[in-house]
Amino acid sequence: MTITITPVRSDFVARVEGVDLNDALDSESFAVLRQALDEHSVLIFSGQPMTDKEQEHFSTWWGPMEPTKGVNPASGTPFARQSNLDIRTGEIIAPDDRRMDYQRGNYQWHADSTFKPTPSLCSILTARVVPPTGGNTEFVSTRRLYEGLDEALRARCEGLVVEHNLAFSRARVGFEFTPEEEALHPSSWHPLVQTNPVTGRRSLLIGAHAARILGWPDETAAEFLDELLERATRPEAIYSHPWRQGDIVIWDNRSALHRATAYDTVNHRRLMQRTTIGNPEILNTPAYTRVRALREST
Repeated sequence: MTITITPVRSDFVARVEGVDLNDALDSESFAVLRQALDEHSVLIFSGQPMTDKEQEHFSTWWGPMEPTKGVNPASGTPFARQSNLDIRTGEIIAPDDRRMDYQRGNYQWHADSTFKPTPSLCSILTARVVPPTGGNTEFVSTRRLYEGLDEALRARCEGLVVEHNLAFSRARVGFEFTPEEEALHPSSWHPLVQTNPVTGRRSLLIGAHAARILGWPDETAAEFLDELLERATRPEAIYSHPWRQGDIVIWDNRSALHRATAYDTVNHRRLMQRTTIGNPEILNTPAYTRVRALREST
């Protein structure tokens, strides 16, 4: 069966059909998927339910899986669990539970793991249990954002280094880490402008975790980062994915932002399992060599 890649939008997002991700995926088929991710940034697969073991196996095709640590209930595993269900009992978690407060941070536009020293290549999210309404995940393209900037704004972005911090982004929604939790997630520095090594196309690494720009006054940096985020997330730029059980969505964290949306967490059940793939190769690029030298000099 031939793999078909059908664009959902002209600027990013594509639906993939004709491949069984659980049935002995071969290197030729994976090469098609890998190329499609570079081209479209977000890939949608329908009717492909996965177990945890199957998702782990599929994830290894893309690269090294990041371990989850800290407040996420799946801490200590390769999974970041997005759910209103208690991981031990399977019962619905009360809305005022601290675990639900933490997950509300996902309602902000962000790219996964920008607060980590090794940036992420992509994330893989599988729909295990979905509510009858609500709970969409929304996506925007930061490649589209960069390519739509005028020359003056592109020049202003060039060479900037941004500090990303998880405690900073969670504080935006009123969630506070304990000192021990915050110590697990120190700040990380990344170039604002990212370049895809395959396509050469550029994007911007922004979102809720972006706390400040090195060398800029905090107020000026916040205004500029907010301006970029506002441009990226205009209503016409958003793709909203309505989940169905068995859906899989893969997105490129270098060139796409995403956010969760609300659903009835009291009366409906939702379980999504996410694996996130690290991108250690990028640390050897000139942009990251410069960032490392800058950090070592401070």
